Amino acid sequence: MLTIHAAALLLPGGGRAPVPGGAVAVRDAVIADFGPYGELAAAHPAARVRRWPGVLAPGLLQRDAVRLLEESYFPDPREADTLGTEPLTGEALDALGPDDTWRAGSVRRGLHRMLRHGTTAATAAPTAPPALITAMRRSGLLVTPAPERPGAAPRLDPLAGAATVADAMAAPLAAGARADLAAFDVPDEEALLAAGAASCVATVAAGRLVFRGR
Repeated sequence: MLTIHAAALLLPGGGRAPVPGGAVAVRDAVIADFGPYGELAAAHPAARVRRWPGVLAPGLLQRDAVRLLEESYFPDPREADTLGTEPLTGEALDALGPDDTWRAGSVRRGLHRMLRHGTTAATAAPTAPPALITAMRRSGLLVTPAPERPGAAPRLDPLAGAATVADAMAAPLAAGARADLAAFDVPDEEALLAAGAASCVATVAAGRLVFRGR
């Protein structure tokens, strides 16, 4: 089945101008077409239509995925009263005890948090644990090899510190490419950079809706 994802503003990436009232047509796991919604709807009258508020863009790239999953504990919602809701690091992480008592559940929840931030792709060094790479791929993320990014603490938000949204995109939209999209409840690119990826309301990875916030 072909699905058209539509929003008030489409950011196609690749140096192309934003498309007001834009949309992306997805067939199975790939992008069939993208452009103004009216043109896509006329070309595919039988398509299912999903409408998202605000901005629709290619999925985002998480360059710190392995570090986030290895160096943080993502609390279970049932632990919110005692541990809060944000990832724990440093001394708070050390206080949890042996890795095997918490790591599997934390990795699963951490991957879900990434999807909730519009992430559809991640980089990983060749030395990353194979089990972690498998978990990332099973969640729907496209994993590509890259050296570890040294320096500051890893960030869950791929847009943090980005000068433009394109800087955080995994890849610009292209017909025939894997259908990775993210929708954000903001009016434009400037507002998206200010609000960050936490404004994500839907994430599509390889044509599959892997997160829906509303």
